[in-house]
Amino acid sequence: MPIYEFEGRRPVIDDTAYVSETAIVIGDVRISSQVYIGHGAILRGDYGTIVIGEQSAVEEGAIIHINPGVTCELERRVTIGHGAMIHCPHIAAGAVVGIGAILSFGVSIGAGAIVAEGAVVPNGKQIPAGIIVAGNPAHEIGKVTERHQKFWDYGKDLYVDLAKRYPAGLRRLE
Repeated sequence: MPIYEFEGRRPVIDDTAYVSETAIVIGDVRISSQVYIGHGAILRGDYGTIVIGEQSAVEEGAIIHINPGVTCELERRVTIGHGAMIHCPHIAAGAVVGIGAILSFGVSIGAGAIVAEGAVVPNGKQIPAGIIVAGNPAHEIGKVTERHQKFWDYGKDLYVDLAKRYPAGLRRLE
């Protein structure tokens, strides 16, 4: 598994987290319990710090990086979709970042908010809690409903379950 120390900055990964052997984790990255880090994901804590809250998922091909001296914090049960690019300091609990979305410098995502697939959230934009944004640049298209919450809670639980099952269930076929 490509886990790298960089100039004394070393990843800390909870024993109950799953980090794919094809993911790359560099430097000051802190991965909490029951987290899923998917295949091909890149977490670069070479300049700043990355903190992944418990029961969060960073899906396949997602990239997380942050500016020098800044912390990128994903609170509890955050979902980062396949191929998303994250370069922001804060994503609050329960938020969802869709497939291929881009979060730029200084962006903050509120609790339970949803950033739609392919959305581009520009530098410094603050997305309030419970709001759905889409487009380029991202703009509000609605509010998170109970239906959305149930759907994403189900999805989050799937990744918590994968984090538990993958270590024993995956077998490399030669």
